[in-house]
Order: sequence, then C-alpha cells, then structure tokens
Amino acid sequence: MKMLVSGSCSSQRKMEKLSLSLLFVSFFCFLVFCNGIESPQFTVIHSESDFEIRLYRESSWMVAPVEGISFEKATKQGFHRLFQYIQGANLNSSRIAMTAPVLTSIVPGAGPLHSSAYFIQLYLPVKFQATPPIPLPELNLRSDAWASHCIAVRKFSGFARDKNIVKEADKLAVSLSRSPWANSTSSEGNYAYSIVQYNSPFRLIGRVNEVWVDVGGSEADGCKFSAIATF
Repeated sequence: MKMLVSGSCSSQRKMEKLSLSLLFVSFFCFLVFCNGIESPQFTVIHSESDFEIRLYRESSWMVAPVEGISFEKATKQGFHRLFQYIQGANLNSSRIAMTAPVLTSIVPGAGPLHSSAYFIQLYLPVKFQATPPIPLPELNLRSDAWASHCIAVRKFSGFARDKNIVKEADKLAVSLSRSPWANSTSSEGNYAYSIVQYNSPFRLIGRVNEVWVDVGGSEADGCKFSAIATF
C-alpha cells in the first residue's frame, strides 16, 4: 500500500510540474506576442467596413523560405527557424526581441492553396533595422529590405488555417474589385497574398489576423488608386 501511495504522489508531482511548465510556456508566449512589442509602422490611407489601405514605411525583415502545400505546416517550420535566429543562432550570437506580426507570404503555383512555396517573415526591431545580424547558414534565412509601399488589408478572427485563408483572401479580392483600387493590385510583387498573425497559438479568443495584398502606390503618391478603375 505504501508503494502505491508513493507512486501516486510521484505521478501527481510530475503532473503538477508539467502543468506549471505549460503555464510558463503559455505566459511566455503571451508576453512575447502581445505586450508592447515592436511592429512595422504604417499610416491608414483609406478605410472601409471590410478593408483598409495602409502605407507601410521602409523596413527590414528576416525571411524563411519553405517549400510545400500546407500553409499551417510551412508557417510552423519557418517560424521555428526564425525563432532560433532571434534566440542567438546568428553570427553575432545576438539575442533579438520578438516582434509582431508573423507574416506568411504565399507564392502562386499549383496545389490546393494555389501555392508552391511560402515565405515566412519576421519584422526586425529598430535596433537591427540598418544592420540585421547574419543568420547561421544552416537556418536558410535571408534578410529582405522593404521599400515604402501600399497594402490592402482585411482583418479576420479565429485561427488562420489551411481551410479558411483562401476564403478570406477571396473576400478581400471581391472588396477590392468593387473599390477604386480595382485595377491597382501590384504586379511587381512575387506573392499572391500574405496571411498575417498577431497572437500566440495559446490565445483562444480575441485573435487578430489579416490578409495583405500589395497595391500600386508608394509614399510619393500616397497610395493613389488607378485612374482607370471602374465601378
């Protein structure tokens, strides 16, 4: 009987430690993703009920390319490499603060999501904007300098999944087709659209996601729409 009681107590202690560990991870992820962290700067140029046009300033990002057809798996794999990078897997061994959002750009191609590749991107803090630490070669990352440009944005809640991101992107496309920006979708970008996530996977309610599509325009012209747009 004593042995059974002892074993039961030991199992209980292990469960308590596991629960505390999970609580710590959840709290850490909440802090990392949600509280006062840096994000790229933008100005809202135009706003409607279901989308807005933003002008984003010049910025530097770190990018993880991923092949495959699953948005969810690609995002997890790419973010894992980016997380190693900000934890010190770079030539300077620099620790880099977490930023938001995590952006998954989808490259047009074959497959159920009309994608053949993904680029998972993380905005670099102001401290590292001018000179991003060089990632370790085995991470297969690269830096990307964004010029000032305009983006059409649609917000959506819940979790971004393989089953709903195409629908959300289609809704943005429909909204743009009925707006002055109908003919202003940028042809210079390599991405069909991007899915942008702001929250930790541990957050179950009040989640914020966005669909981004580049539209023609820059800081110089204030994101003006095409003059030949039709209604």
